[in-house]
Amino acid sequence: MKNKKLNPAKSKFTVLKQICNFIPGHLVSKLARETGAADKARDFSNWSHVVALLQAQVAHSISLNDVCDSLQLNRGALAEIRGATPPSRNGLSHANKVRPAAMAEKLSWGVLESLGQISPAFLKGRARGRAHRFKVPIHLVDTTVIELVANAMDWAKHRRRKAAAKTHLRLNLQSLLPQCVIVDTAKEHDNLRAREVCAGGQRR
Repeated sequence: MKNKKLNPAKSKFTVLKQICNFIPGHLVSKLARETGAADKARDFSNWSHVVALLQAQVAHSISLNDVCDSLQLNRGALAEIRGATPPSRNGLSHANKVRPAAMAEKLSWGVLESLGQISPAFLKGRARGRAHRFKVPIHLVDTTVIELVANAMDWAKHRRRKAAAKTHLRLNLQSLLPQCVIVDTAKEHDNLRAREVCAGGQRR
């Protein structure tokens, strides 16, 4: 028998649907009300916004057009993900601009908490590679500078003609899950955020 070739676009939406199934059905609407994102939603719902942003990550989209065109062409598969709808270019751009980032942050931690309730072992993870020799969790701390467009200069000035933000991250090496993430202006030195990033870590 000949092996059937799987449509790459369809396979990506299958993965997207599986990821979305891990998000509790009530969580997005609840957080949208708490953070005020619900007041910014009209034709483009907060749930559809979340799905669009996840699709951008899954498909490694490189532009706004890339995200919107992909969702428009796969409108049927998208509708199967709890009735999500594709955005227009202006709609997605406007949603990214006016809806609070706090909702995305709370959603990330909320999904992580939900997964922990379903499977407590998931949060503990299993040691990988040489980490199996250690009896306590090992945490990795690092920072990454993210260059931004020039119109962000008013709050994220990094160099004379550059704007940037910096991500401070503490990662659990066993589970490969983030334990602390701080995003701020890139001009702050790592030492200024080290105490916050490492807070809560175990000492031996």
